[in-house]
Amino acid sequence: MFRVKVVDHPYAQAILTILRDRRISQIEFRKGLVRLGRVIGFEMVKELEIEECEVETPLGVRTRGVRLKDLDRVVIITILRAAWPLTEGLVKIFFNARQGVIVAKRIEEKGMRNYEFDVDIAYIKIPVIDSENIVILSDVMVATGSTADRALREIVKHGRAKKYFLTSVITTPIALSRLSKVSEELGINLTIYSVAIDPEVNDRGYIVPGLGDAGDRAFGS
Repeated sequence: MFRVKVVDHPYAQAILTILRDRRISQIEFRKGLVRLGRVIGFEMVKELEIEECEVETPLGVRTRGVRLKDLDRVVIITILRAAWPLTEGLVKIFFNARQGVIVAKRIEEKGMRNYEFDVDIAYIKIPVIDSENIVILSDVMVATGSTADRALREIVKHGRAKKYFLTSVITTPIALSRLSKVSEELGINLTIYSVAIDPEVNDRGYIVPGLGDAGDRAFGS
């Protein structure tokens, strides 16, 4: 199953507007990504499995509540370097998550062919994944889907999860079309969470209007 969910909460959209502004500082940009990670995390919590439970309050009164069964089953995998602040926000929600990293880079020197890039994976460190886990792949900009495609293929080699989420700030119809096919090919339950779907990818593979190079803006060029 493949789904796309746009996080249209006014707070998220206001932060996105700030991030699009070329005048903001490196620190402001990075803090904005952290805030969006937290907002997207709150949205994803709605998809976690819950169960009713009972607790005793300090007054000695027992009352009913709920427990998030899946909260301890989350694995967050960050595509470095740009997505690190986004993951920082996610971890504030999924505070018990195990974490992994993928160091990936589009090989831009070879150019883009049919909106696809070759992707170089320099380093992978991913925990063992089982059928009860929920995997969250954190990637700020999903332009052509080339990096996310490669990352998902690497992740499933470490085990098959119950659900897969890809969290991004901006994606495009081109990437969504590609990832829908990847989801079907890999046989995974994939949901894309994004704050915006921008219409275009230019001839350099950048999203338009986009944010520019998120890694450079967050950490310096």
